[in-house]
Amino acid sequence: MSRTCAARSVSVRYMIPIHELLNKIKWDDRENPDEYVLVYLDFGTLREIPYAALQDIEGSFMVVYVDGKTSHIPLHRIKMVKKNGKTIWKRPSIKN
Repeated sequence: MSRTCAARSVSVRYMIPIHELLNKIKWDDRENPDEYVLVYLDFGTLREIPYAALQDIEGSFMVVYVDGKTSHIPLHRIKMVKKNGKTIWKRPSIKN
C-alpha cells in the first residue's frame, strides 16, 4: 500500500476503503455528491448509478434506490467511483 506522507518524503501506495470513501463523499462539506457515479458489477455487467441513489450503508451492503425499487448491493461489487466522469477510485483486479 502506499500513501504520501507530508511529514516525511515517503511515498507509499494506498487506496482508501470503499466504505470510507462513500462516507467522505456524504459528510465532507467540500464534496458535492451530485458529481459522483458508482460503478458496480451486476451479474457480470458493469452498471453505473449516481451517488444520489445511495440511501444508506448497512454493514457490508449499500442500500440504493434505483428505478423505483430499493436494492442491497454488497460493497465488494463496487468496482469504480467516478467524479465528473473521471475515475478517482478503482478496485484492483486479482491476478493469478
